[in-house]
Amino acid sequence: MKHPNLPETSEIMLRINEYGDIFSDFDIRPYSKRSLSFDFLEEVKRAALDKEEGGVELTLHAPEKAREESKETVIKERLVSHFRRHYHLLLKEKRRMLKIGWSMVVFGVIFMIVATMIIFEDPAHNLLLSFLVVFLEPAAWFLLWEGMDQVIFSSKKNNSELYFYRKMSDSRAQIHFKSY
Repeated sequence: MKHPNLPETSEIMLRINEYGDIFSDFDIRPYSKRSLSFDFLEEVKRAALDKEEGGVELTLHAPEKAREESKETVIKERLVSHFRRHYHLLLKEKRRMLKIGWSMVVFGVIFMIVATMIIFEDPAHNLLLSFLVVFLEPAAWFLLWEGMDQVIFSSKKNNSELYFYRKMSDSRAQIHFKSY
């Protein structure tokens, strides 16, 4: 019986024929450093789409005769480190995009304010002030619109990846091996 205060886990069950199915065929390093297979990751992502966040349980079914507990421990650690690393990389990238976007918006507004102040000085009789108005107005609009694009659209491009890796790197997420 489940504890009433703990969320139920969302189980993902995948069948593998051997441990190598989890990893890239091209990478010959040991399991502790090996790259994960694109196909494996895509299958886990597809299976995780409808799973609730918190308590995702990944169960890998392997042939009983092929199972080795020492290898499974290393593979679990590798999977956990992969999910956590990619979650933090994607989160860092999203924060970087938001920071750049908001900086562009702020500079755009500052350029607009400066251009407005110059216009009140009547730049028609001063070549430098006329040039600054011509330069600052389009720069201000560009920075404002591009910055808002970064904040509103570009920062959200990786949300599904970020959400997947957050689910899988959650401290309640579990990885198990079972025999078939």
